[in-house]
Amino acid sequence: MSLENTINDAIKTAMKEKDKVALDSLRAVKSQILLLKTEAKGAEVSAEQEIAIVQRMIKQRKDSYEQFTAQGRADLAEVEEAQMKVIEKFLPKQLSVEELETEIKNIISEAGAESIKDLGKVMGIASKALAGKSDGKSISEMAKKLLS
Repeated sequence: MSLENTINDAIKTAMKEKDKVALDSLRAVKSQILLLKTEAKGAEVSAEQEIAIVQRMIKQRKDSYEQFTAQGRADLAEVEEAQMKVIEKFLPKQLSVEELETEIKNIISEAGAESIKDLGKVMGIASKALAGKSDGKSISEMAKKLLS
């Protein structure tokens, strides 16, 4: 079942339960998927593209949450946090710090990376291999730590 179908089912459930936060969040995700489909002119949207959309939306909510919190707007921050929690349910299981470290160590050894100068090579491989399982910032920080 594609993410789009899963989102549609979740929208129906949110409507029945009258969960406004979930409904708004899910409609936003569906909107982004439909925009991507429109840009692709009818081509199928891949699972990787769907995951990228969800990750981007979570990152946007996280950034907004941090800005609202810094400005003392707890009311708006709560909305962003609630939407973020709803959208996160549609991501694959995230890697723990230990699992991420193990994966990046494997990637470093496969790539033959030896120093921080090889960070670009490692990040290119890691970003593709760990897409949806961890965010780019965590991957980057771990790769820098292991290459230093």
